[in-house]
Amino acid sequence: MKVLVTGGAGFIGSHLVDRLIQEGHEVVVVDNLSTGKRRNLNRAARFFKLDIQSWRLERVFRNERPNLVMHLAAQMDVRKSVEDPIFDAQVNVLGMLNVLQQAIKHGVRKVVFSSSGGAIYGEQEVYPAPESHVTRPLSPYGISKLCGEQYLSYYQRVSGLQIVSLRYANVYGPRQDPDGEAGVVAIFIQKLLNNEQAIVNGNGRQTRDFVYVEDVVEANLAVMGQETQGTYNVGMGEETSINDLLRILVSHTNSACKEVHGPAKAGEQARSVIDSGKLRQELSWEPRTELSEGLKRTVDYFREQMS
Repeated sequence: MKVLVTGGAGFIGSHLVDRLIQEGHEVVVVDNLSTGKRRNLNRAARFFKLDIQSWRLERVFRNERPNLVMHLAAQMDVRKSVEDPIFDAQVNVLGMLNVLQQAIKHGVRKVVFSSSGGAIYGEQEVYPAPESHVTRPLSPYGISKLCGEQYLSYYQRVSGLQIVSLRYANVYGPRQDPDGEAGVVAIFIQKLLNNEQAIVNGNGRQTRDFVYVEDVVEANLAVMGQETQGTYNVGMGEETSINDLLRILVSHTNSACKEVHGPAKAGEQARSVIDSGKLRQELSWEPRTELSEGLKRTVDYFREQMS
């Protein structure tokens, strides 16, 4: 199958491209390299350095004729979305609309969208949150992801396009950028390996559902089939506090770092954990990487990069 992956040089996208190629698919990557890295690109993929908002995207679809689109390109930084909601909407809403319009125009069968379980539900009423949980995003980023899901539903209704939205928990793993749209895991590891002090925002009791990047990739592969449509959470369903996360990483890095707390971040969710039971039941997906093991692999990757 020919698969077009937007954001295929990014953290999650590049891992997905590697697996698709391993499975024998023909892969086309569109990435503007604003946060993606050229070194993450798989040489077996056809690469177009292009912004998803560009009119040139039409040419890629016309010439390549993909059967399926995996849409991962996004503005992913929650804080940046608060500072510049217009830019966030340009990339995450208008950019996505450009991808969807081209997909329909050029006969794409299915679009798999990387959404966000962490950002879409807002402060939860139920733990872990199922897909049916009320959506009350707390940031422009969460709003733009929810908006993307709504547009997908619209295009499904009017054009018959097959759609899947994958709502990720907090994804971590090798190739995560500690300087870009960084997750706390990458930031902490870089600090600890550089013998710098990691700072925990607020009391550190806020919880997140950390899921390893390879498990997220397997979820993407699981929903590629003809029959699968709809919305699926992708997470471990386990809450880990930021304090506990730091303790595990201190142990894995043999760091002498102490637990130091800074001011709390305004508007930060207190607890976030999602229920992936639907994906497990319907598609037999299972996250295979325990947190401690995934963190160890991630530390090893960063160590190797720094040596």
